[in-house]
Amino acid sequence: MVTSFSAVGQSVTRGEGPDKVTGKARYTADVLLPGMLWGKVLRSPFPHARIVSIDTSKARALPGVHAVITGQDIPDRRVGRRLRDFPVLARDRVVFVGEKVAAVAAETPDIAEEALLLIDVEYEDLPAVYDPFEAMQPDAPVLHPDLASYIGLPAPASTIAENNVFAHNVWSKGDIEQGFAEADLVFEHTFTTQMVHQVYIEPHACVAKVEEDGRVQMWINNKAPFTLRAQLAAVWDMPETNITLNVTSIGGDFGGKGDFMDGPLCYYLALHSGRPVKMVMDYIQEFLAGNPRHPTHITIKSGLKKDGTLVARQARVVFNSGASGAFKPGVFIRGADHVCGDYNIPHTRIDSYMVYTNTVPCGHMRSPGKPQVIYAVEAHTDMIARELGIDPYQFRLQNSLREGDSSPIGEDYEHIRATECLERAAEASNWNTPKAGPYVGRGMAISDLPQGTGESTAKVVLDADGKATLMMSLLDTGTGAHTIFRQMVAEVLTIPVSQVEYLTQNTDAVPFDSGSGGSRVTYTSGPAVVGAANELRDRLIARAAELHNCSPDDVQLRDGSVVVPSGPVPVQQVAAQAFAADEEPLTGESTFASKPPEITSFCVQVAEVEVDPETGQVDVKKITTIHDVGTVLNPMAHQGQIDGGTIMGLGYATMEEMLVEDGRVNTLSMGDYKVPTIRDIPELVTVLLEPTPGPAPFESKGIGESANIPTAGAIANAVHDAIGVPITDLPITAEKVLAALKEKGS
Repeated sequence: MVTSFSAVGQSVTRGEGPDKVTGKARYTADVLLPGMLWGKVLRSPFPHARIVSIDTSKARALPGVHAVITGQDIPDRRVGRRLRDFPVLARDRVVFVGEKVAAVAAETPDIAEEALLLIDVEYEDLPAVYDPFEAMQPDAPVLHPDLASYIGLPAPASTIAENNVFAHNVWSKGDIEQGFAEADLVFEHTFTTQMVHQVYIEPHACVAKVEEDGRVQMWINNKAPFTLRAQLAAVWDMPETNITLNVTSIGGDFGGKGDFMDGPLCYYLALHSGRPVKMVMDYIQEFLAGNPRHPTHITIKSGLKKDGTLVARQARVVFNSGASGAFKPGVFIRGADHVCGDYNIPHTRIDSYMVYTNTVPCGHMRSPGKPQVIYAVEAHTDMIARELGIDPYQFRLQNSLREGDSSPIGEDYEHIRATECLERAAEASNWNTPKAGPYVGRGMAISDLPQGTGESTAKVVLDADGKATLMMSLLDTGTGAHTIFRQMVAEVLTIPVSQVEYLTQNTDAVPFDSGSGGSRVTYTSGPAVVGAANELRDRLIARAAELHNCSPDDVQLRDGSVVVPSGPVPVQQVAAQAFAADEEPLTGESTFASKPPEITSFCVQVAEVEVDPETGQVDVKKITTIHDVGTVLNPMAHQGQIDGGTIMGLGYATMEEMLVEDGRVNTLSMGDYKVPTIRDIPELVTVLLEPTPGPAPFESKGIGESANIPTAGAIANAVHDAIGVPITDLPITAEKVLAALKEKGS
């Protein structure tokens, strides 16, 4: 696929970059309103307890305090992205350490903090459960006895047999019993993954103002404002049109900025105080009560023929959801459907469970569910291959999906490039060459990622000076989406990217937008942008034809000019003439709703590690990443997504972990929570396959989530190769490796 573009395909620097690095960018915490108060929250110190009483009298009497509220002061409603199971403030019970119990609004943050210390809460400790398997037992404490009444359950609660399970999802293909009956060999392994945080630089923040007519103005760092507006309208019991979510920059997301956090509560503080209120979480609160990635228990059983052909695979994925399921767009995590991997298996069954426990509620993190399950299935794959005496690369090649195959859950895709990715990975990583030492290992992992779906609206306005302004409500979470959209407009109009501006609009300006996330931005918002630009292009051509007395068929756009039979005319000249005649600029507008694509993109990573046998320390030397791509819209941004995702996967594989003891998170600062620094980053090598047509505009494919999915599996397999023992529990720390070496030696 060779196509020549002028603006698309160029490494254009980010338009918002100068504002961000100079401090001009306006984040939610920067919003200042006249008379604004500070809101603070009192949180539960217990994982499970009955609230006996709350005395707020001393806090209310403190000078400078304008509102103190508890669950009894606000309507008894629950909030959630789909499943509404999260109280704005706890009423009768608390179900995790960090749950909101009371809130204050005061003139300064210090006064608000002092007021919290004056609130006296009496608790009665209740039995708690932290392990999802224990929570599923019939005699475990029931954390949500009113589950059947919650709005948003995927199925009636009476159909779920297990205790504290709020979602049980099943995917299958073929006949699993027949598959295992036909198998000559059966292998079964169990894996566990840890809880990790998204570690965005900017914490959650919100500002709420209630106007005299009851309308609510809100500023909040949420990447899906229309979805949030619907949640807020439901919990506040008001029409969505009464709520305006205003625009601020987002300082990092990685999946975590799609949730309501303090938004519902901030409104009630503003309502009770009669003043605007700002709430900003600190990192203690982010770790204690944010929305981290789900820890999992994953069991995979595979049936094979003697020659290594996969014939059956059964998997059980148990997600520890914490005390709520409110932080997920759907009640379940779709990533569980990838736990059978990218292999041609005729008989499969996947069971996925979402389980309540008395721990911090979990939410979405980059490529939700997939890093967990791909680590498990790829480690399982290597363990089988080594048991059979087959090279892990050859074993994958033998069983990988090919054109015409259906996925393990029966989905059909076009342009399946799994084997091509595997072959290029083996070549680029020197898979078959001798390793440099006895404790050096190589490991491989493969994954795929279909584009997500949604709806988006775009409007492009061409002013009298020939400059185009793209107006949308889609927020850039740090991916560079706005710059790529500007490139799309510039490509259609054949003008320089510097002549295109992006203007983010609030929720009053457009009917709906699904927001960022799920690898859907280019796939969903891109067609809306191109559609609006094409409509503007058609109007520009039609107007030029009128002005120059010719047919639109005789007019073209080329190199920033409108080419009419008499010759080229600069775009800005036609735009100025049209404005003078019509007294308004030329515009184009488009709304696009995407459907599930028929193409998925594949990624293979090969990690090379060296293990110190004396300490167990794992040194990741090199990660080679192979990507199946379409047209690369912005090479610099594209590579940034690959490198950033790989580094995030490295942290997940080797060091990141939220340590939880008896329901309480103990890693409450960035000093305690380890993330990769520049000294941890290995050599990163990227190989892009020759582009093939993708489902997004200009035949592109999404890249934002792909690179962090297979990393943990590749590193785990490299460690297995280096020490001869698999590590089945993330993260792969020196302590775990040393223990495995000692057990092997004994």
